[in-house]
Amino acid sequence: MDFGGSALNKYYNANNAPRGSRRVTSDVFAWATAVLFQSPVQHFALAPNNLTDAPSWAIDFMKQVPTTWDEVRYIDGYPGKYIILARRHADKWYIAGVNAQKETLNVKIHLPMIPTGEFVQVYTDNLQLEGSTKQVKMNKRQEVQLSIPCNGGVLIVK
Repeated sequence: MDFGGSALNKYYNANNAPRGSRRVTSDVFAWATAVLFQSPVQHFALAPNNLTDAPSWAIDFMKQVPTTWDEVRYIDGYPGKYIILARRHADKWYIAGVNAQKETLNVKIHLPMIPTGEFVQVYTDNLQLEGSTKQVKMNKRQEVQLSIPCNGGVLIVK
């Protein structure tokens, strides 16, 4: 499936001003769509302010996300509720998830492609849909506990 650009404006107008339609999904949700949906060209910004407003870790992710994939693995999901998908480009894995349910999704996922003891970079949202990033060490079972709020997303990169 080809998918167009990821919207980063909080409001759908040129000035990103609090008027008109407000985007209901988070920035991490928008970045996750770059992994979830196949697109030969990645678009992230609607206006120049989107890049100047973004934190440095977000800019780093936008610079590195590939446009082609060598392998795809379904991790978990249910139509109309949520999806978690893994894609590999060369030797790097990108695991993306989004939640369309009204309640927070709490799920433990098994990632056999990530060796025990390795660190992964996790991009996630809090309940206010504010994104952040942290490093997480893979446990012996190669599992990661995720909490994805309504209209939020998660990205795991290794």
